[in-house]
Amino acid sequence: MDKAIRFLAPVNGQTADMLFRVIDELCGQGMTRLHLLLSTPGGSVFHGLSIHNYLRGIPVEVHTYNFGSVDSIGVVIYCAGDRRYTVPHSRFLIHSVKLTINNKVTLDEKQIDEYLKSVQIDQRNIARVMADTTGRSEAAIDADMNNRTTLGPEQAIEYGLSHEIRVKLLEPGIPVTVIGEPQQNQPFQAKQFKMA
Repeated sequence: MDKAIRFLAPVNGQTADMLFRVIDELCGQGMTRLHLLLSTPGGSVFHGLSIHNYLRGIPVEVHTYNFGSVDSIGVVIYCAGDRRYTVPHSRFLIHSVKLTINNKVTLDEKQIDEYLKSVQIDQRNIARVMADTTGRSEAAIDADMNNRTTLGPEQAIEYGLSHEIRVKLLEPGIPVTVIGEPQQNQPFQAKQFKMA
């Protein structure tokens, strides 16, 4: 049974938790193939890697789609697809891992070293996921991350990231759950509808 999720949101704790809950519910309904439609600016490396690993571990076939822009850690989520599709007017942004520290943070040498090691491990994990997906070397992926590489749809296919460019994303009748941008001053919500 095919089910779809449209994810138009940043990757953070709230959206990741919502995605996990929706996937669990769909698996409980007998889903055998998940179509995950993505357009995301990226966000949390922790949550993005967790989503990738979860998608790779569930007992269903996963197809991922870029229906706009898939940036940053969103590319790692996209890599979880057994089949990966993109629309003709899409973009992928690959960049290195960043560390954000709030103002007035005081760190000693061991804490700085700990943060550095965390960033390096995250960078290696992302490069490994992308290398496994594309067939490119981890060193080549790492260089592309450090150079802030942007790919269009044709380039994504040449790169080994996407399998196919498609205009039509889903067949009629596939139920779609939407995880999207919240309305003003409202939390993220998941809504369900069926493709006509």
